[in-house]
Amino acid sequence: MTDVLIGTTNPSKILRFSGLLRDTDARILTPSDLNITAVPEENGTTPAENAAVKAAFYSRYCDRVLCNDSGLYISDLPLSDPRQPGMHVRSPGGERLDDDGMIAYYAALAQSLGGRMTACYLDGVAVCCQGVISTYMDEEEARNSAFYMLCAPHPIRHPGWPLDSLSISPRTGRYFVEETREDAPQEDNVIFDAYWQKLRAFLLSALKLG
Repeated sequence: MTDVLIGTTNPSKILRFSGLLRDTDARILTPSDLNITAVPEENGTTPAENAAVKAAFYSRYCDRVLCNDSGLYISDLPLSDPRQPGMHVRSPGGERLDDDGMIAYYAALAQSLGGRMTACYLDGVAVCCQGVISTYMDEEEARNSAFYMLCAPHPIRHPGWPLDSLSISPRTGRYFVEETREDAPQEDNVIFDAYWQKLRAFLLSALKLG
């Protein structure tokens, strides 16, 4: 078995990347498994840069590390608008929010923009393998995955991804917390599969997993 440390305490991210590394010889570790309490100083300017900063930090604890970061961008706001979350999804006003605080904040922002706003996530992934850092970020996928965020939250919650309770698919009109892959149109599944296949190929190569 090959130890791979997923550098996050977010349970949804751990579940996602554990799934992407299924059927490999990876033994998934988390910071709590290694009693890691220190946290990296996240000072990257893009999701990929920030993921790389975290991967470098956690590499002191394990030879193979996987980290992820995301930026949230609201199409209804100029990039220069101070309300644009960007890299500060959990601290849009400078104060770090818990899951309930995030739902309340972004519901109010959507309300101020007419009850609905268009948004997308830009995802960055970084791997540090035996001291070598590699990154992956697909801006085209981010544009293709734009969605709506509403002012009325759904009661279901995804721990670690609270904004799924505000977000709906423009194609199905359903909240993210309600959807399964089977709910999406066939063309969406093709795009979904293509993206995750590319990301999995990157992870296997960068982590040197069989």
